[in-house]
Amino acid sequence: MTDAALTWNPDRSAPTLTLPAGATDCHVHVFGPVARFPYAPESGFKPGEAPKEELFRLHDMLGIDRCVIVQSGCHGHDNSVVADAIAARPGRYLGIALAPPDISDAEIRRLDAQGFRGVRFNYMAHLAPGASHDQLRALAPRLAEHGWQLLIHMEAGLIADLAPVLAGLPCPVVIDHMGRIDASLGMDQAPFQTLMKLGEQEHVWLKVSGSERCSVQEPPYADATPFAAKLVEMFPDRTIWGTDWPHPNFRAAPPDDGILVDTLKVIAPDAAALHRLMVENPQRLYDFGGAA
Repeated sequence: MTDAALTWNPDRSAPTLTLPAGATDCHVHVFGPVARFPYAPESGFKPGEAPKEELFRLHDMLGIDRCVIVQSGCHGHDNSVVADAIAARPGRYLGIALAPPDISDAEIRRLDAQGFRGVRFNYMAHLAPGASHDQLRALAPRLAEHGWQLLIHMEAGLIADLAPVLAGLPCPVVIDHMGRIDASLGMDQAPFQTLMKLGEQEHVWLKVSGSERCSVQEPPYADATPFAAKLVEMFPDRTIWGTDWPHPNFRAAPPDDGILVDTLKVIAPDAAALHRLMVENPQRLYDFGGAA
């Protein structure tokens, strides 16, 4: 069974911003089709299908050339749905896996050969719990050996708890969706200040996606985009961006992806900043196999 109401926005608009060649969407998901890629029985999240063909159509319309697909909890640790999408656009699409903290080196090598470049752990109330501090410390050196990164998706209230652990890890660490901060609390709020302090670590990358999730306003999310712009200004060489298509567990109707692209006018307000955010930084972090 699926909940057909949880799906992408079919009425998305074309953005007015022209993205540079090589533009990269660093955060999307694919769901199903369930006849071929069934949802994990243990997952309480069973969204409407969002297959790779819809993702490709979206990217072609938006002017996005490259992508990183993040495995969703609805498919559990069976990463085959992402591997299938990567294989359909080889060299241009890569993946981030879901896996247990004790994932074997052999499994890392197998997934790496399919185009995966890291593993994600969630620290959100609505998702399966992430790895413990000790498990992260044990896993990170092995990720570093394989050239993999660690993605962290966490509630803003957990930034202070996790930051000291993440600051000491030997592999690249990517913080998803600006740490899910609440834009209504202002930039002086403790979670955002802690996030910026964590961003001073040279191995930490900040994903400035999620303005729509951090915002308490309607599009174009004017309360949240300044947070993303601040992070891009502070860490111009270690920030990346993504749409988060098809916007799972969004608070209302899925957002318009064309509007999300146009928020980049505020987030990266000049051509050089936009090129770094969308092309150069993703290339350095993920190594798509060609020069940016």
